[in-house]
Amino acid sequence: MPDTPDTPDLFGGPPAARPSRRPVGTAPVLLEPPPALSSARRSRLFLGTSSWSFPGWAGLVWDATAPESLLAREGLPAYARHPLLNAVGIDRGFYAPLATDAYAHYAAQVPEDFRFLVKAPGIVTDASVRDRGGAGVAANTSHLDVALAVESFVRPCIEGLGDKAGVLLFQFSPLPREWLAAPAGWMTRLAAFLAGLPTGPRYAVEIRDPALLTPRLMHALADAGVAYAIGLHDRMPPVDRQLRALDASEARAGAPMPLVVRWTLHRGVGYMEAKERYAPFDRLVDEDPATRGPLAARIAETLDAGRSVFVIANNKAEGSAPLTLLRLAQAVAQAR
Repeated sequence: MPDTPDTPDLFGGPPAARPSRRPVGTAPVLLEPPPALSSARRSRLFLGTSSWSFPGWAGLVWDATAPESLLAREGLPAYARHPLLNAVGIDRGFYAPLATDAYAHYAAQVPEDFRFLVKAPGIVTDASVRDRGGAGVAANTSHLDVALAVESFVRPCIEGLGDKAGVLLFQFSPLPREWLAAPAGWMTRLAAFLAGLPTGPRYAVEIRDPALLTPRLMHALADAGVAYAIGLHDRMPPVDRQLRALDASEARAGAPMPLVVRWTLHRGVGYMEAKERYAPFDRLVDEDPATRGPLAARIAETLDAGRSVFVIANNKAEGSAPLTLLRLAQAVAQAR
């Protein structure tokens, strides 16, 4: 169908005079959150995906198919109008730090009650310098450099996003084997790093080494007022094991902390395998009720305690991140 001057733009604004493409809006009917969550989700429950540029979400998030490049550039405002989605992850800063202007550009495209979960640069969190294939080739001398973390991440993120900065996440890639053999030294460095961060923002730590999931780590996070991010990933233990570890942190914490969850991969399925099996991410391929049930129960408990919840889902968790979040929201409503 040819473009016409009457076609609305991607953001739902007035018609464009000379549109050059078919625009995309949101598809609000299929993924309406359960009514039981309507009041809680506006203020405390933040559900989002790890990105937003997937053409396969037509009919779920988008009302028409659009190229990935267009969605990456201009899809965020439409995504943010979706009734289920009031948060999103920003992962691109992991590969190279983002400037304040980049964060401000994101913030200007979403409502005031929308929140971002932002991943810190790998130059701070990765213990190794890696080649294009992901293999460690040298020690990273900037690992856990608090001054670099503040200048390259915390300050531009907070200045650019303002109150829309929901969680600042430090995801630690797998540590060298020799460090894992005696992790106490690394945990001491981590505690000093967290203590040096500016107060105010919500921080969270996600790990990719099960050997680090110990009371010592949970206590260090609690003492620093930093949340443990439940990382639902093929490398990590199941959700119930991580929830038990989280209990130790929450029992020690001096103040309530948010529940932070990143549902990234289905257990037993690698990243590339999931990508190939699940594309174009328009349906649930491997549903995971064993994860959804305990997670929904903890979310309901956290909301009832008056605390915030942030859940970021990836397409590679079950096949379609928006549908994963819908099923989770329904389970939370039942649990409440």
